[in-house]
Amino acid sequence: MTRWTSFAVQSDGPIARLTLNRPDKRNTMIPAFWRELPEAVNALSDAGETRVLILDAQGPVFTAGMDISVFTDPAAMKTDTAAMREAFMNAALSLQDAFTAFERARFPVIAAMQGPCVGGGVDMVTACDLRFATKDAWMRIEETNIGMMADVGTLQRLPRLIPSGVALELAYTGDTLEAERAAQLGLVNAVLPDAEALKAHVDAVAARIASRPPLTVSGIKKSHLYSRDHSVADSLEHVMTLQASIWNPHDIVEAMAARSEKRDGKFTPLAPVKRLGRTT
Repeated sequence: MTRWTSFAVQSDGPIARLTLNRPDKRNTMIPAFWRELPEAVNALSDAGETRVLILDAQGPVFTAGMDISVFTDPAAMKTDTAAMREAFMNAALSLQDAFTAFERARFPVIAAMQGPCVGGGVDMVTACDLRFATKDAWMRIEETNIGMMADVGTLQRLPRLIPSGVALELAYTGDTLEAERAAQLGLVNAVLPDAEALKAHVDAVAARIASRPPLTVSGIKKSHLYSRDHSVADSLEHVMTLQASIWNPHDIVEAMAARSEKRDGKFTPLAPVKRLGRTT
């Protein structure tokens, strides 16, 4: 089993769990986090066994965002020349790719926020498919408060999840968004009283998703993300092409039989993805 620096990954059948496990450091995102996160998510996606990924954290803080060590690395932060700025830009693009891995995964990703979610944490959870939170959780676009723009996905994804005016207000002011208001805006699917209730609720939602045909769930995710970024006409054509490519009479018959017989369905699993040049 691969050992990661700032999180742990566990799989329980079709449900995987990625847990931020540096509670003494408020689960901040150290440099290794940005390299390891897409590696871990891509590995789960390629294996084809995971149907749902739960993203959670240890301790009272979900994540305080980017670790200070990222900003104090002189080699990474130098922008004195045009060449340095070009290198800086490409390094920043790799940070964006870390969270885009959640969108590219063949399974839904559920964020379970048991406490404050700050800065890079907002970038991260907006790249997830579903979000749940405890009543004492809150979110804040902290970058504004330290003199920079959020540039790892918040400004691009948040306005597609809540009214753009609200997203801009939060970005311009750096104000805190409490869990209850986040739920009213539709950013959070449900607010739970505490961490124990949050885990139970998210586990139940994950189990329901995992009980559905994997090809269908993967197709829904692909179609949703395509529709988010394209016109209705283009999206209609895309979904029909996608439907034709994954149409599976076995799963349809099995789904109807399982419902009639009040049992779990035995559906076609996702096939492993074999990347050229890789032995695993």
